[in-house]
Amino acid sequence: MKIGVLAVQGAFIEHAKMLTDLGVEPVEIRQLNDLTEDLSGIILPGGESTVMGKLLGELGMQEPLKKKIQEGFPVFGTCAGLILLADQIENPTKKQSNLKTMHITVRRNAYGRQLGSFYATADFADEKDVPMTFIRAPYISQAADGVEILSQVDGKIVAAREGNQLVTAFHPELTDDLRVHQYFLENIVRKA
Repeated sequence: MKIGVLAVQGAFIEHAKMLTDLGVEPVEIRQLNDLTEDLSGIILPGGESTVMGKLLGELGMQEPLKKKIQEGFPVFGTCAGLILLADQIENPTKKQSNLKTMHITVRRNAYGRQLGSFYATADFADEKDVPMTFIRAPYISQAADGVEILSQVDGKIVAAREGNQLVTAFHPELTDDLRVHQYFLENIVRKA
């Protein structure tokens, strides 16, 4: 199995390592040609959502990737990746460009700047005490009826799923706990 990791900006190396640890071949996605048909899914990593959205557009990947996701291609967005997938952003930048494939509203930098970063443990889906690293993190302020809430921290939605799309406001790739990536592979990719 091959899983693409968007590698234009952000924490893509850490996601690739998690996939390797799970016995999955990571493929760095840097240009349109990398979105090959033999991929089983894609991870949109944390980073700067505005920059990532801009680069997706400039590289001609935004519309083809959006179409693939809308057709059922499995996708996992962490932090900035969550923002890229959201169809509504409460506080967008002037140049914010996103895929708008998931029926959620997100608040960018919801916990403040870098100093507002924190670590927590919480339940995720059926898993207990999952470590969560939040760095300039967003949270989901609203979710449509078809969106399954997978985790909350302090009453804020920090993980959700809608069909073939999984999002987390935290960075599971910055821990050594593989359960969130396993969830993506077992519950979304293998069931696609």
